[in-house]
Amino acid sequence: MKNTTKSRILEEALVLFAENGYRGTNLRELAARLGLSKSALYKHYESKEAIWNALIDMLEAYYAERFGSVDNMPKTPESKEELLSMTMGMIRFTVYDERIILTRKLLITEQFHDERIRRLATKHFMEGTKNIFAAVFQRMMDAGIAKQDDPVMLAFLYTAPVTALVHLCDREPSRHEEVIEQIEVFIKDFIRRYL
Repeated sequence: MKNTTKSRILEEALVLFAENGYRGTNLRELAARLGLSKSALYKHYESKEAIWNALIDMLEAYYAERFGSVDNMPKTPESKEELLSMTMGMIRFTVYDERIILTRKLLITEQFHDERIRRLATKHFMEGTKNIFAAVFQRMMDAGIAKQDDPVMLAFLYTAPVTALVHLCDREPSRHEEVIEQIEVFIKDFIRRYL
């Protein structure tokens, strides 16, 4: 994201919304953190809701571009080793990218208050990732790299434990390395058992 005033507003808004939630964030504090007056803030965004919506749009695009999505699929792994490497890259991005960490925090807390956020939480914590890997597994099966099976069920089995472990990283950041190792062991075992 370019370092414009609008982008700075969204970056700081992400921090405040993740810390305080939508209701607990006020624009006076946001403006003060940015060294702007509240009226200067309104020159860029007409309301708190406009900042919120622009932020969510920005976060969705950021995640889809770097992690992948059904519309932006990762390259099909040409081997099981490539699958491991690709997945671990996605995991490291998810666990260590500060913007994604704040996004998860925002999704977790605001899913109970906002329908759009509820849908995004479901997409990012379950369905979106499962759908990406269902397509990856199907393509690997079609290429003869993986044995034939139900790709949706495989994707569910593949992503659910990893998602749980990623959330453990959020609750206990000091355990990142241990969790990353657990995820890698799990993925290797999954590949050996199912693919």
